[in-house]
Amino acid sequence: MTYQPRTPQPYQGNPFGFVYGGALTANVEGAVHVHPISYDAGGVTVAANVYTPADYSEVGSCAGIVVGHPNGAVKEQAAGLYAQRLAAEGFVTIAFDAVTTGESGGEPRNRDIPYLRVEDYRLAADVLSTFPGVDASRLAVLGICGGGGYALSAAQMDKRFRAAAVVSMFNTGSVRREGFQKVQADSVLKRLHDVANLRAREAQSGELVYSADMSAMDPEVGHNLPFDMYREGYEYYVETHAHPHSHSRFAQRDLMDLFAWDPDDFMYLIDQPLLMVVGEKADTAYMSESAFAAATGTEDKELYVVADATHVDLYWRPDATTDALAKLAAFYQARI
Repeated sequence: MTYQPRTPQPYQGNPFGFVYGGALTANVEGAVHVHPISYDAGGVTVAANVYTPADYSEVGSCAGIVVGHPNGAVKEQAAGLYAQRLAAEGFVTIAFDAVTTGESGGEPRNRDIPYLRVEDYRLAADVLSTFPGVDASRLAVLGICGGGGYALSAAQMDKRFRAAAVVSMFNTGSVRREGFQKVQADSVLKRLHDVANLRAREAQSGELVYSADMSAMDPEVGHNLPFDMYREGYEYYVETHAHPHSHSRFAQRDLMDLFAWDPDDFMYLIDQPLLMVVGEKADTAYMSESAFAAATGTEDKELYVVADATHVDLYWRPDATTDALAKLAAFYQARI
């Protein structure tokens, strides 16, 4: 698949726009390099960063890892952190902006359609498999938060991924359908009818209705959101690791697709090695536990718990991410 160099957009003094800890500020000989690229996705331009290890050679045969970001996030946040650190372990990695998100094209913006999100991983695999120095037979996938759910779907169907891992997996379909921790399970049908009515109104007005964005939220409200994941998510995306391209809104019409999608339904199709990393204190842990139990197609699977970590801690907290990354590196090194 063809791709082209891309000029990154600087942000807060980082020439690549990165907002994660320990991020690259320049490509230095003998160290990890980042290669901003773009490629075509059916007429839509996708923006991505490829990270190469210190000993990278275009005639080498490195294993490659596709890294997907959380819902509403961008490649310059947690996905970039994991991609850079895994490149330091000898892998060639790619972190991309999902279509309609970040620097990637696509209209209307900020869509969360499962088919498109899963196809993002397949396209990134196309690119990585043709990147110089990458052995196309040694590909793996990593998804973070909502990107983890989509990474699982990608691994279920795309057997180019010889191993699959997720960090703080978030099952977007389950949460949109039944609510966080299933608190809205008894109102699924009513809310489906609400979405149908909303789409009817959109057809008349010609304008899409979006969910609220955290960036517009009053800090007093953000710091008192229910559930640790949402409260800490506000702090991460709005305060400590904010990026102008990230968002927390999505088109409400996408609920029609999300209600009918659930990675758990086809977890038995994962026959590759599987690693699921979850924080000990994560209020989303039940999602990883459910998917892990449903992964009956592989015996090589592990649910790895990072001590004293919440869901969002695994996006940035140095000790938590170091623990997770050590486990991930060992997993990939042994299996691809």
